[in-house]
Amino acid sequence: MVDWINLAASGLLAALAVSDLRARRLPNSMIAALAALYVVHALVAGQADAFAPSTHLMAAAIAFAVAALLCFVGWIAGGDAKLAAAVFLWAGPGHALPVFVIVSICGLVVALCALGAGAAMRLDARAAHWTAWLAPARGVPYGVALASGGAVAVWWPPGWPPAHAPASSAHKLVDRAFDAVDAGSFLALVHGFERDAVRLAVIPLARHLGLA
Repeated sequence: MVDWINLAASGLLAALAVSDLRARRLPNSMIAALAALYVVHALVAGQADAFAPSTHLMAAAIAFAVAALLCFVGWIAGGDAKLAAAVFLWAGPGHALPVFVIVSICGLVVALCALGAGAAMRLDARAAHWTAWLAPARGVPYGVALASGGAVAVWWPPGWPPAHAPASSAHKLVDRAFDAVDAGSFLALVHGFERDAVRLAVIPLARHLGLA
């Protein structure tokens, strides 16, 4: 039963990503359905992780507050803020950090792809037919990045890795990397790249239109 719920949530996330790419829209009904599926999942699966459903609601509220601030300053759209809340409702506090890192990295990739699509359209107008979904003039589809993080949140096994599990060699290597590089600085760098990519995509367009 849980796997079917996860498959349904994954289908919604895929549909949201496609909708954001094609129309730059994240329908409220689909986001609400994604959040409702978490409630069903929590009821069916029971308390499989160490965090109560109320803490998942808190994670969703924090994600929405941060995303709403980003929306206020114009970095993302309102639909992105609502989808972020649904994604972090699934992630909860246990998986919030890895999901946030995945969303940040995927957001960087999406922003760079939008930048590349804009450059291709400026160099050759015929490229518009295959780069239209990523055209920076329509905004950056951060819903794709959020959907990617959402898929991880949906399928990441609750309570994994267990606290008593011995660390693998790969785990130790990751720990050493994070010891050597401040994680907060890394995430700030990722978001800086996203902003720079969007800025580089938008400023030439604004100049072309005589707005800058």
